[in-house]
Amino acid sequence: MAVRAVRGATQLEVDERGQMLERVSEMVLDVMTSNGLGVDDFISVIFTATSDLRSEFPAYAARQLGFGDVPLICARELEIEGSMPRVVRMMAHVESDLPRAEITHCYLHGAAALRSDLTRVRSVPDEQQPST
Repeated sequence: MAVRAVRGATQLEVDERGQMLERVSEMVLDVMTSNGLGVDDFISVIFTATSDLRSEFPAYAARQLGFGDVPLICARELEIEGSMPRVVRMMAHVESDLPRAEITHCYLHGAAALRSDLTRVRSVPDEQQPST
């Protein structure tokens, strides 16, 4: 079993506690599902948030998902002029049999624009496709 790093990011529409918990939970669950991970596979997770996000600690969302025994830390993202606002990023260290090249990094909502080279394109079921 190898140690791998998995990245994720999401953007909030507004700095509200409910949306923080919802978006971070979605990001963490997407990383888990996309890489076949369970909570016990996580070694540690680093969350960063842009300085315009103050409503809740991103790690609290992971705690609510059962990450009570996983070391989590939150930090402030660098303030670079022109950078995307209201973004939470994560870097998780996990144990996985997946080769590094097969790890899926998950960039959601507006944060998908941060790493279009890594962002997964989700297929939409035919019944949900817009009509042309």
